[in-house]
Amino acid sequence: MAHARSLAQTEANLPPIVVHRRTMRVIDGAHRLTAARLRGEREISAKLFDGDDNEAFLLAVRLNVSHGMPLSTADRRAAAVRIIRAQPRMSDRAIALTAGLAAKTIGSLRREMDGPPVQARIGRDGRVRPINGAAGRRVAAELIASHPDATLRQIAKEAGISVETARSVRARLRAGEDPVLDRRTRPDRADRAEDRQMTVKLPEADPSDELRSLLKTMQRDPSLRYTESGRMLLCWLGPRVLLTDEIPLPLRHIPPHSRINLGALARACAAAWIQLAMGLEDDQASGQHG
Repeated sequence: MAHARSLAQTEANLPPIVVHRRTMRVIDGAHRLTAARLRGEREISAKLFDGDDNEAFLLAVRLNVSHGMPLSTADRRAAAVRIIRAQPRMSDRAIALTAGLAAKTIGSLRREMDGPPVQARIGRDGRVRPINGAAGRRVAAELIASHPDATLRQIAKEAGISVETARSVRARLRAGEDPVLDRRTRPDRADRAEDRQMTVKLPEADPSDELRSLLKTMQRDPSLRYTESGRMLLCWLGPRVLLTDEIPLPLRHIPPHSRINLGALARACAAAWIQLAMGLEDDQASGQHG
């Protein structure tokens, strides 16, 4: 209720609430709705969502994870459990992105549950991939043998694996090796890329120094400095990199009503950066670079 009262006192234009059209339940914006009532308003801007109950729940979790009043860790874990039960074919990374948790946490929750067995899962890109990577590799090997002129992208699509894994299978076949890796040995680069989890490594040094060093490295990169697209990227990037030691005033000096808006803005920006990072990682893993 305190958050709703704070919203009621702000003069900023708040985002529309989101309402499930079929049930007219509020998916996102309960505090905004309460704030409008506290102000005596009879109308509020709203966006209507068309979808079933499971889709509405997924949207509610995704929105609540990203905005200024995020779900607690316990709430996010509970939401992830509900998503796993309702949609067991969703991949760990897809659920992780929705619930705001690490993919390895989703995997751990899934192992603790007695759910129905599934042979494949649906990733964030909507593609269906087999859970057993060895099965996908065997299918790819058969396709390469029967269709030697097929492209890696075609093989990957038919086998339900990444392009990078299809490339690895073809290379191992050409070398006379088993296309299915022996997991007792160290996996090759393609499989490390495919099996990696979305984790965040916190630098031991000052994060601002780490970011400055990283930015300077990119600014010195000839492939960026001496190409039009590279210069455009550097110009775009410069003012958008936020260093913690450059925040102009202590957080305690920010007015309470502005903290809500700043928090929402910060989380939205963070979500955009995470989407960019994951898109770059996916392109790297699937060989769509260069």
